[in-house]
Amino acid sequence: MSTDLITTPVTADLLRGCLETEQTEDGLLPHRVPAWARAQTDDPQLHLVEAQPAGVRLVFRTAATRIELDTVPTKRVYAGSPPRPDGIYDLLVEGRLVGQGSVTGGRTMTIDLMTGAAETTHGPAGTLRFTGLEPATKDVEIWLPHDETTELVALRTDAPVTPAPATGRRTWLHHGSSISHGSVAASPSETWPARAARLADVELVNLGLGGSALLDPFVARVLRDTPADLVSLKLGINVVNNDLMRRRAFGPAVHGFLDTIREGHPTTPLLVVSPILCPIHEETPGPSMPDLSALAEGRLSFEAGGDPAEVASGKLTLAVIRDELARIVTRRQAEDPHLYYLDGRELYGEADAADLPLPDQLHPDAETHRLIGDRFAAGPFLTEGAGAQTARA
Repeated sequence: MSTDLITTPVTADLLRGCLETEQTEDGLLPHRVPAWARAQTDDPQLHLVEAQPAGVRLVFRTAATRIELDTVPTKRVYAGSPPRPDGIYDLLVEGRLVGQGSVTGGRTMTIDLMTGAAETTHGPAGTLRFTGLEPATKDVEIWLPHDETTELVALRTDAPVTPAPATGRRTWLHHGSSISHGSVAASPSETWPARAARLADVELVNLGLGGSALLDPFVARVLRDTPADLVSLKLGINVVNNDLMRRRAFGPAVHGFLDTIREGHPTTPLLVVSPILCPIHEETPGPSMPDLSALAEGRLSFEAGGDPAEVASGKLTLAVIRDELARIVTRRQAEDPHLYYLDGRELYGEADAADLPLPDQLHPDAETHRLIGDRFAAGPFLTEGAGAQTARA
């Protein structure tokens, strides 16, 4: 650590994209779901992913040429699979990506995909360093790793730091699955929502929750209570992944989710996005299961665990979910002119799958994240502040 650097306490006023912070023994932990909502579920998956800072960034103004950030990351390892790469931090200056880095050390969480059991070992904090920046006063953003829990310990610079002023941009609040969370995007500012937000010049609050977009009432209340100029919901794939509900339950659950959001955002443009193409679940219900033959080869891949014949008894597939979502939105639009629908296959469809297949059968790769982000940003929802007829059911 350099002794001539200024230490600035890492506080909530330097963070954007999180809804709450927690002071732990090690540092400041950003949360994307508030404590009152977390208390309404014991699901370890939800507790894991909401603390992964997808879309969360440190934002400040400084003339510093050198920046150091101490963090305690929590890295995931899946038993029987190759080690995952360290999480990436993106440094943006005046909105332009100028550097990337990773932090070693911290904790390691080893997860057994077959049983769901997890064991965590502890390690020391690590340091992220950026040098050679221009000495002019500038707005700096450090995007935290979207899939690596990160406790912020200390920020050091060679010039004073102040919170960046408000941008005046519209705030886009988005909720979705691991694909919205970031899955295997190249870096935190290149997840599809982050890329779309940057291209459309909006402020992102990303409530993409890997494996956990399950129409939970407490998530609807979080969305209801979070200020936003635009709200979008990408729904369906996790309901199939978890084989969570049948067709009879799905429709009323979607209605209730939308009703709750409308209590806090009665006229805010609200876009419902159905799942992107996922061939294993288009006509075959869940649950999604690890592919044991792939695991034996050291690869992580998934397969559908259901039977297409079960659709007749109410099991859900992505084809069924798209039909239900389109029908629900169409029905509600008679009384809700600010509600819109987008078929997720317009973001990633059959032609795209031929060129850019999902590497593990569920999640898009880095190139596909860029494709989805570009398409979403070019659509009417972000650019016009509301859906046009092409985004309607």
